[in-house]
Amino acid sequence: QVQLVESGGGLVQAGGSLRLSCATSGRTRYVMGWFRQAPGKEREYVAGVSWSGARTYYADSVKGRFTISRDNAKNTVYLQMNSLKPEDTAVYYCAATTSMSITNVSWDYWGQGTQVTVSS
Repeated sequence: QVQLVESGGGLVQAGGSLRLSCATSGRTRYVMGWFRQAPGKEREYVAGVSWSGARTYYADSVKGRFTISRDNAKNTVYLQMNSLKPEDTAVYYCAATTSMSITNVSWDYWGQGTQVTVSS
């Protein structure tokens, strides 16, 4: 069983930065992803990273502003978010999948989420 615990959310002004962390327990050879869900909207796949870190995915809405990375020695995945916009406001979730792909996959494990609020 894998447990995912997110941290690093908070309130930030537009243009600011935040770094989210996702600590994992148990087996760690997973593709990892970050999702977000704003009130009244569908959950959006924001970024993904392969186990080695060599392959990444970004949604068009965050490309060039967000960076996903992982430190397997620390069993932690990060999402560095720069140039934040009010429309980035959402609950951000960390997820893990046993799939080798980083897109079009079924996600097996989810964290409980961390709130990110960007004020204008």
